[in-house]
Amino acid sequence: MSSTTINRKTNHQKPHTPKSFLLGIVKTAGGTFLGLTLLSTSAIAGGMVGLAISFRNLPDVRVLNNYVPSQTSYIYDVKGLLLTTFHGEEHRTSVPLNELSPQLKRAVMAIEDSSFYYHNGINPASIARAVVVNFKSGGVTEGASTLTMQLVKNVFLSHQRTFSRKLAEAVLAVRVEQVFSKDQILEMYLNNIYWGHNNYGAETAAQSYFNKSAADLTLPEGAMMAGIIQAPEVYSPLANYDIAKQRQALVLNRMADLGWITPEEAEKAKKTPLKIGKSKAWQSSKLPYVTDAVREELIKRFGQETVIKGGINVQTTIDYKLQMEAEAIVKKAHRNLRASGVRADQVALVSIDPRTHFVKAVVGGIDYEKSQFNRVLQSRRQPGSAFKPFVYYTAFATGKYTPNSVIPNYTRGFREGGGYYRPQNYGGGGGGGSVTINNALAHSLNIPAVVMGQKVGLDKVIEVCRTLGIKSPLQPVVSLPLGPIGVTPMEMAKAYATFANNGWQSETTMIMQVSDSLGNVMLDNTPKPQLVLNEWATASLTSSLQNVINGGTAANANIGRPAAGKTGTTSGERDVWFVGYVPQLSTAVWIGNDDFNRSLGRGVTGGGYAAPIWRDFMNTALKNEPVKYFPSASQFTKPKP
Repeated sequence: MSSTTINRKTNHQKPHTPKSFLLGIVKTAGGTFLGLTLLSTSAIAGGMVGLAISFRNLPDVRVLNNYVPSQTSYIYDVKGLLLTTFHGEEHRTSVPLNELSPQLKRAVMAIEDSSFYYHNGINPASIARAVVVNFKSGGVTEGASTLTMQLVKNVFLSHQRTFSRKLAEAVLAVRVEQVFSKDQILEMYLNNIYWGHNNYGAETAAQSYFNKSAADLTLPEGAMMAGIIQAPEVYSPLANYDIAKQRQALVLNRMADLGWITPEEAEKAKKTPLKIGKSKAWQSSKLPYVTDAVREELIKRFGQETVIKGGINVQTTIDYKLQMEAEAIVKKAHRNLRASGVRADQVALVSIDPRTHFVKAVVGGIDYEKSQFNRVLQSRRQPGSAFKPFVYYTAFATGKYTPNSVIPNYTRGFREGGGYYRPQNYGGGGGGGSVTINNALAHSLNIPAVVMGQKVGLDKVIEVCRTLGIKSPLQPVVSLPLGPIGVTPMEMAKAYATFANNGWQSETTMIMQVSDSLGNVMLDNTPKPQLVLNEWATASLTSSLQNVINGGTAANANIGRPAAGKTGTTSGERDVWFVGYVPQLSTAVWIGNDDFNRSLGRGVTGGGYAAPIWRDFMNTALKNEPVKYFPSASQFTKPKP
């Protein structure tokens, strides 16, 4: 509940309580019993006030005037645009009492505290009544704590079941009743209570469970919500509808017993079918693929508890406008793919600034509403020939090879384990003769890459991959240069980003800075570039990869400025890629199906289908960026062999 809401209601006059409602309570309780209850409650309350002297360390309940139930965390894009808020456990939208359904209010009081308007915070009669009611029902149907006691427990105290805690709870409840009106207490309670699935407060719970405001809840819906409070994860209709209906019936029976509804109304409500919604605690983000990933990174850095407590302000590295453009390009590309007969269910894209290794856009799939699985971060797919640059960089770094070095385009094969592996070029060709590394990369020849892998050592290639931030499992099998292993698009994009920055690398992240609610900086991801690759070897590789676009397999990636990259197409056309870069941006595009066994279709290649998506995105992203050139290998000293 915001402080604005609390202050607004501090001077709020108690609305007129319907006479029929009061009569229902009096009729049920009985005049004599009610009088005794009030007398005993007053006596106990007076005793509690005296006892309160012994609780000098208890909090001042007047802080509720400005109480904020949870420290909300705010997530921004790189330019300060609010993307979403994180509430930890407490996903809450506070609303005034008069904007809550009367049916909900009565149902809650019926099952939790039917004498709420008649006690002073504690109610000895409710303890006795709870014992009787629970005995008759054979289970726990009514608790002994008043709504006021539940409120102070949730706001001020731990949930540990000890005598001292219960005593403190009672003292604070009496104090609250002395400071606030019943309506104010009920409003705070209904906005503070936990309703399951990260929903705190009636409004967010109503939106999650019934896709409507709490003001519009009907009797059947209000009764079901009231039944959830005692054990939200058990009685939630999202978890088990049948159990939720049983609890609803219990609430309705209680309301009928109290005379607040008729038995006929109770039976009708029990038989009314309810349309259940879905949890919306984390679905209000403008960029859900982004904010989901940011939340996971925050948890990794600070732990779940710190993130849940909230109160942090997070500036991400994401450019909202560029992200929206990337999502639109991916969706349009997917429609075009399907229209052209390509059997692709998914497209993913991620773009990184090589100068900072800040992630600028991440599109984890074509439709977050249909699938929250982020393929950029979570899907390991075979990169195919997009893996070859790691092999050729390793070769250049030895100092024994240059882009013009000649290597065999033929082989008799290689023994591996108990078998025999003989690579073929794309389309089944056995190769022949020799080619330069430039030509081998430009035309994505398989045989030279496998031969080179054997010459430089696959362990060395894997070592380079680790340096570039690829953490996925890699095995030194003969076919490794052809990318038969699974890696994520994020791993590919950040590895190529280091190529784009000519060997200089910073930590890849989506978070620029995190500060607490007081403005103290908790995390500062100002880039700290380190040179992790040989500059001559990296510049040589970039020179060769420019030929892939300028007359090679990725002619469709030509964007009219210096750019380098590599296509990737796996056997059976199950995954196609294009990963490429300019000095300001490194971008990976993947096309495939979540079912790895499904082919995209015969003849589908990275150059034919992934490269155009990359081109469209890069043209959009770079439209206001100046043309920049890559450094030449001649500027650096070649390693000694």
